Amino acid sequence: MNKGDLIDKIVDKTGLKKADAATALDATLDSIKDALKEGEKVTLVGFCSFSTSYTAARNGINPQNKKKVKIEEKVKVKFKAGKILADTVNTERLRNKLKPKQ
Repeated sequence: MNKGDLIDKIVDKTGLKKADAATALDATLDSIKDALKEGEKVTLVGFCSFSTSYTAARNGINPQNKKKVKIEEKVKVKFKAGKILADTVNTERLRNKLKPKQ
């Protein structure tokens, strides 16, 4: 599912006009981004949480040529599924679909 598909689902479930659904989705995503940019944690109870974490600069090795490389410091975004979301997708049908073929 991509953003356009998600907008179509919102239209189907709410009866909003497509433009209004797109605006609402964009506003939601922008609000999440703005909060994360300020270092805030975003929690949608039962669904998920987003947070940020700091990773210090470190030295690494390029696996292709074995040369040392400096990996810059950065802030990472973390996503954690909530219990309701995790329980929703943890179905036998999906487990069987995703299970590696033997």
